[in-house]
Amino acid sequence: MTDRRKIPPGIRTGVREAAAVDPFADTLARHGLSLVRGRVHTLQVNRGYLCNLQCRRCHLEAGPGRQEVMSRATMEAVVSFARRFPFQIVDVTGGAPELVPDLPFLVGGLAPLAPRLMLRTNLSAVSGAEWEALLALCVAQRVVLVASLPSTNPPQADAQRGAGVTEAAIAVLKKLNAAGYGVEGTGLELDLVSNPVGAFLPASQESAERKFRDDLRRKWGVVFNRLYTFANVPLGRFREWLLRTGNYEHYVKTLTERFNPFAVDGLMCRTLLSVSWDGFLYDCDFNLAVDRPIGGRKVHVSEVRELPAPGAPIAIGEYCHACAAGSGFT
Repeated sequence: MTDRRKIPPGIRTGVREAAAVDPFADTLARHGLSLVRGRVHTLQVNRGYLCNLQCRRCHLEAGPGRQEVMSRATMEAVVSFARRFPFQIVDVTGGAPELVPDLPFLVGGLAPLAPRLMLRTNLSAVSGAEWEALLALCVAQRVVLVASLPSTNPPQADAQRGAGVTEAAIAVLKKLNAAGYGVEGTGLELDLVSNPVGAFLPASQESAERKFRDDLRRKWGVVFNRLYTFANVPLGRFREWLLRTGNYEHYVKTLTERFNPFAVDGLMCRTLLSVSWDGFLYDCDFNLAVDRPIGGRKVHVSEVRELPAPGAPIAIGEYCHACAAGSGFT
């Protein structure tokens, strides 16, 4: 039986709620474009849907009750996969990847295999001795930390993530700075990711980064390296919220109106492979969310002997409009 938690209702049934919006394939065709593979250089590893938060924007519907987490055997298969191919970047994500057991095994196995190893964090999943051990591991392996922080306004951020979460996140950011993360000259990179807290598109990355940098330094003495801003993808919990509040059609129409043909060539799905918590390959984390495997059939990482060739097609859906709006998911 299909796991209904994985596939949002509109995608599962094929019903398109935004009747006035063209399919993404039509949008591409109208601009004389297609979305196909380039040279793959990034491996994204989704450790599972377990998370301490239930963020309103989460396309995976991650949360405390989710049981889908990566096993040690799958981690071994992922490390073996990364050893067979020359990935330049490995991106460990979730859910909250810190909550899944055996993170040191996965980080230790992947760190020597790619020049850049990234670990996503919501800055609140672990604390105390567990957090100190994780921090020491990241420093030792020179892991790039990518932290989610929706806003520098605590009431706005807490509205998306839960009461008191922003205060805890700021405390963790201070500890990261104390360990050298985000501090110039240390080589320990701390990047932030911000998604809008409502049914609207993000401000320009340049202006948002300037505001975040000024606010965090002035309010809390916190520094970081870069800020990335992305539109929320209308999947999972965010899609449900849009539908419940009557904002779905307006939001998707806004995405299509902001379609940027110049963003298509740089979309992450062209150069990235996503591995699910159970070890299967997808074009991206959003196709993983709706269980649309690469090439239309499930292939486990242990079975892969060659990467998708440049020019290979990428599965697309209405939600892809979010990836090509404005600056795009690059």
